[in-house]
Amino acid sequence: MNEKFETIVRQIGTVILGKEDQIRLALTCLFAKGHLLIEDLPGIGKTTLAKVLSRCLGLNFRRIQFTSDMLPGDILGISIFEQKTGSFVFYPGPIFTQVLLADEINRATPKTQSALLEAMEEQQVTTEGKTRHLEKPFFVIATQNPLEQAGTFPLPESQLDRFLMRIDIGYPGREAEKELLKGEGAEGLLARINTCMIHDDVLQTQKKIEEVHASDALLEYLQDILDFTRTCPYFYVGLSPRAGLALLRATRSWAYLHGRDYAIPEDLQKVMPWVVSHRLRSKENRGEFSLEKLTALLGEVPVP
Repeated sequence: MNEKFETIVRQIGTVILGKEDQIRLALTCLFAKGHLLIEDLPGIGKTTLAKVLSRCLGLNFRRIQFTSDMLPGDILGISIFEQKTGSFVFYPGPIFTQVLLADEINRATPKTQSALLEAMEEQQVTTEGKTRHLEKPFFVIATQNPLEQAGTFPLPESQLDRFLMRIDIGYPGREAEKELLKGEGAEGLLARINTCMIHDDVLQTQKKIEEVHASDALLEYLQDILDFTRTCPYFYVGLSPRAGLALLRATRSWAYLHGRDYAIPEDLQKVMPWVVSHRLRSKENRGEFSLEKLTALLGEVPVP
C-alpha cells in the first residue's frame, strides 16, 4: 500500500501545493473510517482539498454550502406528495453520497448541524420514521471559519466528537504560493487529476487497516495517555473511551499507509495532536491548547 499511498499524495500535491502533511492526515482520516474537520480562514484551499481527494479516490462527491437559514431537510431530504400516485415520494438530500463536503458548517444553526450526527456515527439517516442507509464509504469533510468570523455558531461538543481529526491548512509557503500564482488555477489542475483507486479499493483498504496489529504495550501506552488527560490538572475534561478508539483507528491507519501491518508508538504520537486537539480544553479557562503546548503536555507520558 505504501507505493500507492505515495502516488495518491503526489497526485493531490499537484493541486494542494506545499501541504504534504495535511494531505497525509486527510487520507489517514478517510481510510480510518473517520470524518475530517478543517478549520481555517476562507480562501486557503479547504474546498479544493475535498474535491481533489474524492476525485483521486474515485468516490462520488457532493457539496453543501451551509447557511444560517438552512433546515435539516435540506441535508437529509424530504417527502413530497405525488398527485399521480396518491402517495409521498422521498427525494434524498445531498447527504446520500460518498464524500460530503459540509462547507462552512458553523454558519448553520445548531439544529441543522445536528442533522449530521446520526449519519456520521452510524452511516444512516432516519427521516419521517424510516431509516435509510448511506453509501460506503461515507466520509464527511467539514470546513469551518474561526469563531471570531461574523455569523458563525460554535459546534457543540457532541458534534465535534464525531470528527476523527481536526486540521488546519494554513498559508502556503512562499515558493508554493509563487507556483500557485504562475499556474492555471485549481479547476484546470483538478481536470487533469487521475483516479488512483476505485470504490472497492477504498473499502478493502479500510478493512485491512482494522487488521493492523496493535501490541499490548501500545494499548497500555494509549491507556496511559487517556488516564493522564483524566487525572492531570491541565485539562477540564479528559479524553473519553470513544476518543481512545478514534486515536487507535488513526494510529493503525497511519501505520498501514506507511507500509506496515503493525503500529508503533511513533504512529500514535504522529496522529495524536490532530485527533485530540478538538476534544481537550484547558481547566484554567476552558479554552483550547495550541498544538505545540498540547504535544508537550502529552509528551510527559512515558513511552514504552
